[in-house]
Amino acid sequence: MQQMSIPVMIISMLLFFVLFFGIGFILNMLLRMTWLMAILYPIIAILIIDDVRFIDYFTDTGNAFHKLGVKLTALHPSDIIILISGLIGAIVAGITMKTLRKKGYRMF
Repeated sequence: MQQMSIPVMIISMLLFFVLFFGIGFILNMLLRMTWLMAILYPIIAILIIDDVRFIDYFTDTGNAFHKLGVKLTALHPSDIIILISGLIGAIVAGITMKTLRKKGYRMF
């Protein structure tokens, strides 16, 4: 098992933050649903972490959630930090949109 270097971790955190901030910002502008990306992020994170098909969560629930639990417990702290930075990006996008709307900016 190879350790993740500090520069790689910082760049990964920045990329996840910017990626989910950008996606959240665009979704907020187009759909006018401020917290949509923050709500969808856990589902996206599960899809990133787990290799079980999404439909299996409905058809083979017990086995799918067992595999998800195994994958979640096997995550390294650096992986958790990177995923949390993506969630923070999605939340900051919602806060930014709320602030912009409160100051009178109208998007689409």
